[in-house]
Amino acid sequence: MLKLMALDQEDLQIISAHLQDAVLKPADIQYLHQEKRFILTMNRFVWEGAQSGFKLKLFGKRSYERRRSSLHFNRVLSVKTVGINRDSDQDVLSLLSISFTETEAPHGTVELIFAERNGTKPAIRLDVECIEAQITDLGPAWETNAKPKHGV
Repeated sequence: MLKLMALDQEDLQIISAHLQDAVLKPADIQYLHQEKRFILTMNRFVWEGAQSGFKLKLFGKRSYERRRSSLHFNRVLSVKTVGINRDSDQDVLSLLSISFTETEAPHGTVELIFAERNGTKPAIRLDVECIEAQITDLGPAWETNAKPKHGV
């Protein structure tokens, strides 16, 4: 079970690496304005397990794992999205990366970039007082036969 916290850009890069290829639906995105908290609940691919070798299944097929995880950012001042239809329960977003651009230390912008879908490049931009993020696995893993593969 993974539990990580990010308080600077280097920490955030580690979280980004663990969440690459996590999938979620628009309904899994929440912004709690009063609490200055932004939350994503997603199914993350367990890269740390895939890197250390494959688990063998019956009949010689390789298997991997996904886990339900939560990522939240604190001290969020505003949220902007592009290419994300919050009313769609059919859309699936695949997270590619999370980055931070400092504007006026420690204030800055966190960008969550998703895989292109239907000619659009979905993204979320968080205006934050500072980097304060945490990822937590919420439960047991389940098996998946597919390992994400792309040019990024």
